[in-house]
Amino acid sequence: MSKKWYPVINSETCIECGACIEKCSHGVYGKNVTQPAVINPDGCIDGCRGCQKLCPTESIDYVGDVGQESSCNCNCTCI
Repeated sequence: MSKKWYPVINSETCIECGACIEKCSHGVYGKNVTQPAVINPDGCIDGCRGCQKLCPTESIDYVGDVGQESSCNCNCTCI
């Protein structure tokens, strides 16, 4: 798990579709909310961009992102 890599939601462009909440199996996002909220940033897997790739409005960025491709090898099908 990562303390230097986690998603940040741009609330101005987010359309609250819930794709990120449904995608993440690591408990990073709060459940049963209208606006996605990162409640457990430590649960995010370093390098995982699974929720970002599903976001139709490109409203997800990551703390710790230095522009490198994912090295995620978890079983959450991040790609």
